[in-house]
Amino acid sequence: MMIWIDKLRRDHALAPDEYRQLLATTDTDAVEYLHRQAREVALRQFGHDIYIRGLIEVGNRCRNNCYYCGIRAANMSVARYELTKEQILTSCREGYKLGFRTFVLQGGEKSGSYAMWEDVVSEIRLAYPDCAITLSLGEMTRSEYEGLFRAGANRYLLRHETYNADHYRRLHPESMSREHRLQCLQWLKETGYQTGTGIMVGSPGQTLDHLVEDICFIRRFQPQMIGIGPFIPQHDTPFRDCRPGSADLTLRLLSIFRLMFPSVLIPATTALSTLLLDGKARGILAGANVVMPNLSPAAYRSSYALYDNKAAMGTEAAEGLALLKQELDKIGYRISTARGDFK
Repeated sequence: MMIWIDKLRRDHALAPDEYRQLLATTDTDAVEYLHRQAREVALRQFGHDIYIRGLIEVGNRCRNNCYYCGIRAANMSVARYELTKEQILTSCREGYKLGFRTFVLQGGEKSGSYAMWEDVVSEIRLAYPDCAITLSLGEMTRSEYEGLFRAGANRYLLRHETYNADHYRRLHPESMSREHRLQCLQWLKETGYQTGTGIMVGSPGQTLDHLVEDICFIRRFQPQMIGIGPFIPQHDTPFRDCRPGSADLTLRLLSIFRLMFPSVLIPATTALSTLLLDGKARGILAGANVVMPNLSPAAYRSSYALYDNKAAMGTEAAEGLALLKQELDKIGYRISTARGDFK
């Protein structure tokens, strides 16, 4: 097993069966070795800097009915909201004062209109020319992606969630298309965005073979950002009674991706911190180099209910940067206010 980990660090790739056995191993020494190798690679690339991104959850209105998501269109229990342009710009202004130099605008696929987003992105770019603007607003047309790029957005995160067609169909209604999701990712890359994709670990019906397919797809796609988080059930969805994904498997995949892509931007996600009290620290020690404190107005955070018990305060919140600094100090890392572009 150690030989394969060394091979992955050296060649940035393994054979599919080698990935599968690395995911399946019960050898705790091998898993710790995997995390240690990934941590060393991240330290060589980024030193002890952890980049902060200001997450602004711009709205929870969505046209989709993904079976795992708490803001799915069919959920009549969630309190719907959309931030105004002024609220978004206020969040950016407050974030900039705190030291954030990347803003991440994330929302459901019916939050705001294209015209609004073009206007918002243009105003953020004009006000903060030294900042990166990341969007995570779901599937759009190619021309809309191009328009937002011209307006000043330079990163886009669109997790594919699962590459396997049968598994995709288990997670999504017929109205949604895996092929269209993959097409959107290609459009984003061709437009010039620093593009991110990623997977949900432990979603209902997922197998290790599915994860190997995801790894191989991401290897071919060559993203600049990779988002990995465990599945966590939400009580108003069809998957309410399903077990959450494995935090340990999520960390294992995080390390695999760090060895595959030494320079990629990988966050220690809020979902990981929701499952594990020390999830952020463990993610960083497994190779993550980004954290995304929440800049959203506090009154709306509980309504962005993608999954149950979502961490949104303390070190997960923008106002908790002092706590975050203390947490990183304990493991020998520090906050970086640099934009942290893909190298």
